[in-house]
Amino acid sequence: MVKNKAQSKKQQKRGVDFKKIRRKIGRKLPPAQNATNTEIKSKAIILPEQSIASEKAGLAVSKKGLTLKELLQQTSHHNAKVRKDALIGIRDVLLKFPAELKLHKLAVIEKLRERISDDDKLVREALYQLLKSVIFPGCKEDNKGPINSLMMTYIFNAMTHMAIEVRLMAFKFFDLLIQYFPSCFLLYAEKILQNYEDILQKNKFYLQDKGRLKNALAGLVRCLSLLPCSNQEEGDSLSYNDATRCSLHAFDLDLSDKSTDLSGVVNKLTDLLPVLVSCFQDFSPLIHSMAHVDVQSFDCMSFLLQSIDLVVRFFVHASGNNQHDFQNLAPAYKKNNLSICDQSISAVTLRKLWDEFPLSPNHCLSEKDGDRYFMLNIVITEIFLHLSYGSKLSPALLERFLEFIESSLSEKIHNGREAGKVHHEKHLISLVAFIPKLIMQVSVAWKSRILQAFTTAFENCSPESSMKLACLSVVEEMLLPEQNCLYLDPKDLEILNHITWIGEIPKLLVLLGDKHPLHVKAVLRLQLRVGQTANLNMTPAKEYDNMQYFIRAFYCTYSNGTVSYGPFMRLPRDIQELSVCCLYYFPFLDEVLLQSLASCCICHELEPFILFRIMEVLHSAYKAGHIQIADYISFFITLLSRFHVYPEKIDPSEKHKGKSNRGTFKSVVRAVCSWLSQIGDDVLVLQMLEKIVLDEISHKRPVDNIYGFIRLLITLDSKPTRLSEQTINRLSEVLPEYFLDVVNNIPEEDDESTKFLIRQTRDYYLLPCFFLFDRSKMLLNQILEVMESFIRGNALSLLPHQKGALAKDHSSRILSVVSVLLLVLGDIKMQKLLLSCKTEIRNILEGMHTLESSEDITMTIEERHKIRSAYDILTAAVSTLEYH
Repeated sequence: MVKNKAQSKKQQKRGVDFKKIRRKIGRKLPPAQNATNTEIKSKAIILPEQSIASEKAGLAVSKKGLTLKELLQQTSHHNAKVRKDALIGIRDVLLKFPAELKLHKLAVIEKLRERISDDDKLVREALYQLLKSVIFPGCKEDNKGPINSLMMTYIFNAMTHMAIEVRLMAFKFFDLLIQYFPSCFLLYAEKILQNYEDILQKNKFYLQDKGRLKNALAGLVRCLSLLPCSNQEEGDSLSYNDATRCSLHAFDLDLSDKSTDLSGVVNKLTDLLPVLVSCFQDFSPLIHSMAHVDVQSFDCMSFLLQSIDLVVRFFVHASGNNQHDFQNLAPAYKKNNLSICDQSISAVTLRKLWDEFPLSPNHCLSEKDGDRYFMLNIVITEIFLHLSYGSKLSPALLERFLEFIESSLSEKIHNGREAGKVHHEKHLISLVAFIPKLIMQVSVAWKSRILQAFTTAFENCSPESSMKLACLSVVEEMLLPEQNCLYLDPKDLEILNHITWIGEIPKLLVLLGDKHPLHVKAVLRLQLRVGQTANLNMTPAKEYDNMQYFIRAFYCTYSNGTVSYGPFMRLPRDIQELSVCCLYYFPFLDEVLLQSLASCCICHELEPFILFRIMEVLHSAYKAGHIQIADYISFFITLLSRFHVYPEKIDPSEKHKGKSNRGTFKSVVRAVCSWLSQIGDDVLVLQMLEKIVLDEISHKRPVDNIYGFIRLLITLDSKPTRLSEQTINRLSEVLPEYFLDVVNNIPEEDDESTKFLIRQTRDYYLLPCFFLFDRSKMLLNQILEVMESFIRGNALSLLPHQKGALAKDHSSRILSVVSVLLLVLGDIKMQKLLLSCKTEIRNILEGMHTLESSEDITMTIEERHKIRSAYDILTAAVSTLEYH
């Protein structure tokens, strides 16, 4: 033990080579003393004018600073997100810089088409939106050929892709292409139809992938709608046809073109039709097995039926009167002398479709489901009716369809629901077009039931609906068939509700007003055609004549002396003219309707073209014996007396050009004078109108209206005058006032450039009176005597004045009289007539001199100077008579 203690003391005295440091748990160890520092520090070097952004200055770039070329390159990136972002960036660039698309259109499409078969769903959807919103709208007006060829190659490749979702998306791309470039369908019709047949026949995904199937079927409907169909008629302008499915025709097929061979299309459609029916049958069990059929299933069934309907229409069209359009059909059809329809559509093909009609599940239906089933039944009915023309129908089968048609038209299905009514009307539009031909194939009992149901639908549908337009077209077709399509015999009128149909016309015109011009035009077209054939006993004329008692409100009504203009005044010109043409065919136009038309004619809002059109039609109606002479004269007298010419102050300069209707009234006066002079012998006509015209002139009316009546009077009169002495006496009382009004309404101006126009305008209004003076010297003498009385103050009662303003009244009257006399003296023919009236003229001058020098009347120096100047001017003008 002693030894061990000694050794330990010896060891403590030695030095320690490595000191052991105890570390706490969790603390970071310090770096070793010989550790190497690998940290690198640097500073950015800024070199001006050498950044990448400066190189792209002025270029079209996206939000991320990428050019169109770079974005197109990224569409081929291995990462799907990069490809999708590149497509979104291309969309932003092309929207911000539209010129880029015009410059690089084909290059962009050539690169983008590669993504049609992309494996990623989001990339394909981004491409679809890019084509739909930017590319195709920007290329719509360009040459379509290169675009079609570039796109169709990759679309066909995608249609044969291994992945079913890519194949279905390819049909969606094709549908988009057809929307903007419909002509490409005919170029690839056979191959397209073959691909549709393959996708529907070989891949049973109907109940699993209904959304994609619906998109594919929607594209098929669009393609088939581009084929010529049986209800496509040339020159058809009725707007309700736009609501039918065959209104999708975006281009006219030139079937005579040597490059157009529809035989292959016929063969493909023949193979496609059974496939479509089979697909529809696959959905049929859902109707009875499920309590509620989903929307996508309904849409698929609807598109399938629409496709079947369009195929059937194509075959019916090819088998009808258009066989010459199909010269390159399959040889077998020609050899067996069979129609395309008979060969392509067998009874077996559609038998199951008929057997299931009408589609009605065993369980109770909601309102929406009921509307959907109704739509499907409507399409099945259309298919049946297309195939029924010219063929012998099975009585039992026909009975089921007729019962459905009757219940649909009589509104027994929707049970009065307003929403259901609107939905049913929308789909009944195409069904009612079959009624004219259908009633010729059914028994008398069914004919009466169908027509009664149609009348119910016609009366109950809203005036502004498309259903009303469709019904109007059917009424026109049944009442007024074309020469080669006589559907109804005269004995059929016994069961026709023609009285109800025709009676609806005036009511519709008033109810529609001016908010639905297309509907109003359709109603007026029917009215015009009914009127044109009423005289031929094709339709009862009595019902047409009764229309005028209800149609007055369409033009104008009166209530407590107030005029209320109807929708006629606010409709477009072509519709107004159409309604005016209908007036000619009324067997008798009564006074009340003519009064309404006259009120429209004198309204400032009516265009002059329509005004003269009304006058022309009424003149023709009078010559045809449709208007009594008294009513005819009263209409034109009303025009002349109540037509308001504005502005009342006549300005011969161009200041009011375009703002005055004076020129229109002058044309009205010419037309009235011409037509009234043609109604009979001038002597008899003058006797009828002489008192009427004088009464109108005697009223204090504007200058233009009095001018019109004086013009009418001289048109009916002759030389020497046939006017009675009483008429001449009354004219001598009113014409001086007319003269003074002309002078006062067309005042003199100091401007030399307008003096000639003023003189010419005054002569225009005085010229008819000069004709009267030429035909009756007695009238001229009496007029001059009245002028003298104006000056001497013996006829002050003829002019309104105030006693306190006697001097001023005298001076202004004298100046006006002098202006009238100077106008008369300025006419060469009147100068000759005035040679025999020197005494009256001398009396006028003496009266002026007496007034000017009279001390009894107080006048200012200025007024006396004006009278003296006028006296001197008139004296100088009268002195020229001495040389004649």
